[in-house]
Amino acid sequence: MSRPRHFSMFRDFQLADWFTLGNAVCGTGAVFAAMRFLQDGVVRDLLAGMALIPLAFVLDALDGRIARWRKVASTLGRELDSLADVISFGLAPAALGYACGLQGGWDWVVLSFFVGCGVSRLARYNVTAETLADGGDKVKYFEGTPIPTSLLIVVLLAVAAWQGAIGEAIWFGRWQLGPWQLHPLVLVYALSGSLMVSKTIRIPKF
Repeated sequence: MSRPRHFSMFRDFQLADWFTLGNAVCGTGAVFAAMRFLQDGVVRDLLAGMALIPLAFVLDALDGRIARWRKVASTLGRELDSLADVISFGLAPAALGYACGLQGGWDWVVLSFFVGCGVSRLARYNVTAETLADGGDKVKYFEGTPIPTSLLIVVLLAVAAWQGAIGEAIWFGRWQLGPWQLHPLVLVYALSGSLMVSKTIRIPKF
């Protein structure tokens, strides 16, 4: 009679992988906080969700350091890290921006573009890592800004929320462009996404 195999996958996790899961949990919590704010309108909930993103950033930094310290880097860990980053630094910032008032039709387009750029940036990173793992020459840089730089957007939104500059009072107001509205503040997402997929920006690999 075989023993139950519940949670058998978790037995393969390394210490760094648990920090990566913590990153993903923080991002998920931020999304839930954004939805809770839209439901109840309590700014404290929104700020709590925003505070989870810096925590996710710290956990994201620690998982890499721990993996290098223990010399247990793996394909599973790399893929897990990318999936967690999509949640915490792609989807969560977009959801928080929507909750803050970036809800026009053009805002949806820009926020979706931002998330798509983040996913593309992580996919390109993983392809590069696979090449290196197969014995290619070591590269000195990666192209495009890392997706965790979206933390800067969340900090900006937190300042706006703290000052009450969200919803109808959001910074820079809104424009009516054709059938849809656009809030100029959403353009920081367009800039961030464009920088992620840029091939002219080179980030040193340490």
